[in-house]
Amino acid sequence: MTQRTLGEWLAYLEQLHPSAIDMGLERSQQVAARLGLGRPAPRVITVTGTNGKGSTCAFVAALLQAQGLKVGVYNSPHLLRYNERVQLNGSEATDEQLCEAFAALDAGRGEISLTYFEMGTLAAFWLFERAQLDVVVLEVGLGGRLDTVNVVDADLALVTSIGVDHADYLGDTRESVAFEKAGIFRHGKPALCGDPEPPQTLLDKVRELDCPFFLRGREFDLEIAGQHWHWRGRDARGQVVELRDLPLLNLPMENAALALQAYLLLDLPWSAEQIAATLLATRVAGRLDRREVEWQGKRLTLMLDVGHNPHAAEYLAQRLSHTPPVGRRLAVFGLLADKDLDGVVAPLLDHVQAWAVAPLDTPRSRPAAELLLVLQNLGAPVTSYASVIDALQAQCAVATPDDEVLLFGSFYCVAEALEWLARRSTEEAAHGITG
Repeated sequence: MTQRTLGEWLAYLEQLHPSAIDMGLERSQQVAARLGLGRPAPRVITVTGTNGKGSTCAFVAALLQAQGLKVGVYNSPHLLRYNERVQLNGSEATDEQLCEAFAALDAGRGEISLTYFEMGTLAAFWLFERAQLDVVVLEVGLGGRLDTVNVVDADLALVTSIGVDHADYLGDTRESVAFEKAGIFRHGKPALCGDPEPPQTLLDKVRELDCPFFLRGREFDLEIAGQHWHWRGRDARGQVVELRDLPLLNLPMENAALALQAYLLLDLPWSAEQIAATLLATRVAGRLDRREVEWQGKRLTLMLDVGHNPHAAEYLAQRLSHTPPVGRRLAVFGLLADKDLDGVVAPLLDHVQAWAVAPLDTPRSRPAAELLLVLQNLGAPVTSYASVIDALQAQCAVATPDDEVLLFGSFYCVAEALEWLARRSTEEAAHGITG
């Protein structure tokens, strides 16, 4: 049989199971047992939450790698390449590695059908085991309790934030969402929560499992003061540890604070200078991601953010309020049909002077006509376009160097923008060579 390419494997995985999302651990546990998959590394850190998972994972991994540890990271979804989902000691898994893992999983699963996400998660575990890592950092895809990542027992379980999203699967209250996310907690193992006001369902699970509990605002916290921020936390022995005058970060400091508390509990070397430098250098594409772009002779500022639910939109609005542009802020916006449109738009109305809306390149997209109507009814200046790129180019055309173009609303939205930026970079490089 001819070997499949990665693209062919991914197309195959998409049609392997009757439904794209099928919550539960039984199928994954059975296949993991058949393949002899154990723990993907001696230490496992699992991260869930409504928002902030990606940056929290990035902070934790960066802090661990700065100590010379071999670290694996599993993220989802990806923006441009599937390879982004599996990182082995700072490098994305290669096509060849992923294809080898998918082939092993496909041969070992027998008659058990797995979803695209289940196959991808188990393939990551397969690769992690073979890489002989020291630590793996696992991002939950959806919820926690029934997510495939949860087939592995976490040594540290982190909950970043708790808001209502994916209501069809997690319920439409913070209590139901918190119950699902607390499903990653394990008996006697530390549980960390970056949401300062977690619902009772999460607190009940902590008590039931007798977890050492570290809550933001109590065991650890942060304070932003001018151009610096301060952090304090508690080590495993209950001793208070502080870091003062840390430089402000491009990514959410709340997630850095949670990552620092996790790192402190691992009892690794603690250097304030190294920690500050590591946090400052951490980047995540598409999350408070400010970039410069040349457009028609102008140097413009572009801000990309994957915020796609009310909780994320409120945080984005908060951060934008601290960095207003000299001129206007011009938005490019697209959203999936199952997201809370009113809840996403409302926090940003006061921060955006003109909107450009467009459909996303997926059947799950909310029609641009709906986005247009909602914003018009709210009195916002808005224009509709046929695609995200058309909307982005239109905003760039009218923007001045004093303005900021804000593109947000979905991973799909940001992915299209990143592809556009990559094409422009390639074209500019080619022009420079030939010119």
